[in-house]
Amino acid sequence: MQRWRGLEDIPEDWGRSVVTIGSYDGVHRGHQLIIQHAVDRARELDVPAVVVTFDPHPSEVVRPGSHPPLLAPHHRRAELMAELGVDAVLVLPFTPEFSKLSPADFVVKVLVDRLHARAVVEGPNFRFGHKAAGNVDFLAEQGKVYDFDVEVVDLVLCGAAGGGQPFSSTLTRRLVAEGDLAGAGEILGRPHRVEGVVVRGAQRGRELGFPTANVETLPHTAIPADGVYAGWLHAAGEAMPAAISVGTNPQFDGTERTVEAYAIDRVGLDLYGLHVAVDFLAFVRGQAKFDSLEGLLEQMARDVTRCRELVAAQR
Repeated sequence: MQRWRGLEDIPEDWGRSVVTIGSYDGVHRGHQLIIQHAVDRARELDVPAVVVTFDPHPSEVVRPGSHPPLLAPHHRRAELMAELGVDAVLVLPFTPEFSKLSPADFVVKVLVDRLHARAVVEGPNFRFGHKAAGNVDFLAEQGKVYDFDVEVVDLVLCGAAGGGQPFSSTLTRRLVAEGDLAGAGEILGRPHRVEGVVVRGAQRGRELGFPTANVETLPHTAIPADGVYAGWLHAAGEAMPAAISVGTNPQFDGTERTVEAYAIDRVGLDLYGLHVAVDFLAFVRGQAKFDSLEGLLEQMARDVTRCRELVAAQR
């Protein structure tokens, strides 16, 4: 799959293509339906499928300081899109100047002049251009002028976890923030993932017999609510069952919020400096401060046992 940053990266000889546009944070199941429709349509027309997305998130430029917690970094989104069969991802730098581009100018400069759209696939609530003035009806009108079709994929409602609401990144972020990782996973179609480099912390886990990978998460990452979770630690090409702690470590009067993953039943791991990923499967318990160190150790042992069981049940 080709990855482009900015319109200038698109090959000069690029031909017709099927395009879908959006932030696509998380590439959740609703996004997957739209992207898969675009890929299927591209295959029918024998042209490439292109996803257009933005960096930074448009809200950060339009309303500085309002950057939402991200469900997936751009490289992860690209991986997920590639799995769906996307041929190219175009990341457009979302600058103040770009935000002022009118819907009509966006159509010409992006869809017509550079991507030579044969079809554009979107959800019914798609908005674009300055002050989000463009919608799918306007896009369809432009398609008649510039010879591209517009196809709208209906919203799909999620189940009990989302209360019958449409699949959305906003809902997923709320569930993650509340610690409902099972609900978030239902919308994403996979476990919520947090990535970052393993850094040296206070090393208390090692001293207590539960050495953890202290993950320095990427900026704006959607971090689950404080507590203990069962999940997976992905490092050096290996997936390891893990007990994951999120919080400030109140037992030792900590103040900095951290994500730490203990690779269950693994001894002698040295992950410092490695980029790792942590998948959250299920909530185990909330953050707590114990009356004694012995009480903490007993609870940690129970946590590891429970995490081992939960991961084994979902294999």
